[in-house]
Amino acid sequence: MNKSGIKDWPESERPREMLLEKGPAAVSDAGLIAILLRVGRQGEDAVTLARRLLRQFGGLGPLLHASQCKLAGIKGLGSAKIATLLAAQEIAKRKSTEALAGKDAVRCADDVFGHLATSMKGLKKEVFAVLYLDQANRILAAENLFEGTVDQSAIYPREIIKRAFEIGSTGLIFAHNHPSGDLKPSPEDIAITQKLFRACEAVDLRPLDHLIITDGGYTSIKDCTD
Repeated sequence: MNKSGIKDWPESERPREMLLEKGPAAVSDAGLIAILLRVGRQGEDAVTLARRLLRQFGGLGPLLHASQCKLAGIKGLGSAKIATLLAAQEIAKRKSTEALAGKDAVRCADDVFGHLATSMKGLKKEVFAVLYLDQANRILAAENLFEGTVDQSAIYPREIIKRAFEIGSTGLIFAHNHPSGDLKPSPEDIAITQKLFRACEAVDLRPLDHLIITDGGYTSIKDCTD
């Protein structure tokens, strides 16, 4: 099938037409990605290409967290398709941040999990995030600091504190995911939590919690160590 093959499908089965007629929820993950890609490549229509991407990355979440470098290594993805996928990633990220910032206040760990679970679901690498709060526990910013295994050498409390002072934050919540699904804090998780809490308290910032997030739930490291 050539890359214009979708045009030969019945209109009711074409992703774009299905979306406009029945709404986005009626379209499969592959169909939504195909709409972003617009066209496929020689011998592979957009939906077939989208299905291959989902298989290669392991689902919608990992695909929409893939770096530009990883996307560039995929056969069939040129600069236009990569730019579109990266734009979709950023839109999702900013929507999540706006949703957090729009809350009256963070009242409990459930509030944090409800939003971060969306952006961290299905990730194959650990992502470490910081939520910066004002005096009333309203979110001023939600930022991912780095990807990779959480350890003491990768965390820079000074940079976190500097950022807090730049935006006028007085409280912080830390969070990272466990792709394995294990909710139990590791010794390294506990050590970095203690390091971050001490650094924040030394400059009169309020470290409120450090959450471990998985697809199935979350754990408060603070609760585990109190």
